[in-house]
Amino acid sequence: MNFADWMSHRGLSKATVDKYAGAIQGPLTAWAMENDLVAGPLTSFTSESAFRETAARIRALPIFQERNERGHDMYSSALNKFAEYLAEGFGSDVETDIDAILSDPELSTTERLELVKSRVGQGAFRQKLLTYWQCCAVTGYPDTGILVASHIKPWRACSSTERLNPFNGLLLTPNLDKVFDAGLVTFSSHGPIAISPLLSEPRRFGIEADMRVELHALHEPFMSFHRHEVFRST
Repeated sequence: MNFADWMSHRGLSKATVDKYAGAIQGPLTAWAMENDLVAGPLTSFTSESAFRETAARIRALPIFQERNERGHDMYSSALNKFAEYLAEGFGSDVETDIDAILSDPELSTTERLELVKSRVGQGAFRQKLLTYWQCCAVTGYPDTGILVASHIKPWRACSSTERLNPFNGLLLTPNLDKVFDAGLVTFSSHGPIAISPLLSEPRRFGIEADMRVELHALHEPFMSFHRHEVFRST
């Protein structure tokens, strides 16, 4: 779901949606690029924390302060709303999670390395998922080279042990990984998929209503968390 669709679903008027989306894609991106704060559009951000750091620098620009005052804080509101959009999980804040791992004094060097690899879907966690699933857990797609080791219970909600538990993972095609991570699809304890009303045109994204996954009982505590805490049912 893109920024404009998200705002529409949240009940903002079409005029407000057009105004905020236009501000992010237009003037705010232009000011940031002209002042070497970013190398591309603001819509390329997926990390809320990284975006907020850049937004703070944008707010310090004289042109922003002048235009924002003239626009009755519209540009500031657009930055805040885009940060809210990122905070809802439509982007993964991998950088912040890795920084937290590296700065944790209670972890050994070996533990840090393994957790970092797990966070980016590599290392022992990925190998365990490859051994268990051998193909995409949902579609059966066999080319494991492009499949993603996806956590079921989100990284930030997990203990270190849960982050490395292979039953907290699915091997997925990139499109399924993205929508699953964003809470736009989930799976029942018996396997059938549930599709969020927030996912527009799911079939164009390769998501079919008859998809399912064969889960072991040990997957269920993690999938239950995903259904109740991550899935966007409304």
